[in-house]
Amino acid sequence: MSTPRDFFQALHHAFDATLSAHRASPQLVDSLLGQAFDCFHGNVAIQCEDEPPLACTRGCASCCALRVVTTAPEVLLVARLLRAVAPGLAGRGIDLIGAVREADLKTAGLGEHARMRLRLMCPYIARGTCVIYHVRPLACRGHASHDLKACVAATSGKIVQVPHSEGHRRVRALVQNAMQSSLRDAGLAWGVYELNRGVLLALDNPDSEGAWLRGEDPLAGAAVHDVPAAEMAAAFDQLR
Repeated sequence: MSTPRDFFQALHHAFDATLSAHRASPQLVDSLLGQAFDCFHGNVAIQCEDEPPLACTRGCASCCALRVVTTAPEVLLVARLLRAVAPGLAGRGIDLIGAVREADLKTAGLGEHARMRLRLMCPYIARGTCVIYHVRPLACRGHASHDLKACVAATSGKIVQVPHSEGHRRVRALVQNAMQSSLRDAGLAWGVYELNRGVLLALDNPDSEGAWLRGEDPLAGAAVHDVPAAEMAAAFDQLR
């Protein structure tokens, strides 16, 4: 990766091209996120070369009590997966969508710190496995720790600060923001949403993907406004 600004601009152009090629196609969500996820994983190792080794291991869910804030395409992809796997999971006694609804009742509207204090495990983890792992949002991919003990202590409420990988955070932010900026230019809903509420809104609306492709915002009820839209847009314009 060159300078962060160069990287952002190159990504912006790449997302613009994908949006131009698939603007009204049901393949747009898959194409955008395939591009975003590949770009994240292709660059994060380079950005983390000088960092200590990660403490994250397969099956570790120490950080999975955090609020997940993500983009519309990511919400729609998770909702699509849940529609596909929920019947099979139900046959094994796992009510995944019910778990998401229950979690949303407890966490709707809560900020980051209030959410963490609940210490409520992510509802997408079923019998120790992250069901959505292969389509997990950039927010999950970009959250990595150098200290497992600190993660466990934070999850139990004993500490607040955890030594996270700055390289993961930086690449995640640049990839996500470049995609958001391109979505904004294309006239599509480009804000960020709380994952659980967003997924439920998408599941409750069979035409959620179609509505989003038409420029509507079927996930508006899950929008997160920690950073005002005007402030985000100004930052994107400056980077461009």
